[in-house]
Amino acid sequence: MVIVLATAKLGEDALEAGREALTAMIEASRAEKGCVEYAYALDILDPTLLRITEKWVDDAALAAHFQTPHMAAFQKALAGLDVSIQQVLKFEADEGSPLM
Repeated sequence: MVIVLATAKLGEDALEAGREALTAMIEASRAEKGCVEYAYALDILDPTLLRITEKWVDDAALAAHFQTPHMAAFQKALAGLDVSIQQVLKFEADEGSPLM
């Protein structure tokens, strides 16, 4: 499994201005073959920090994700917003097991 963890800083009004694009990206990505999880969350201590979590079955699924029309549309939508990617990290992991 491939896990992508990323963070982005949101400028003033960027969340509301980009909500439609963010929602469309989540819905389309979750429908992709090979997507295990795709989510965005605001940091409780810093509401201008968006945390992105993605899980993919393998590198091929992640690579295919970057080639989708909804990724192109999403990047175009973000270009007009005050959003700054801070970090993007990729990890390889097993399927995990229950902790509790």
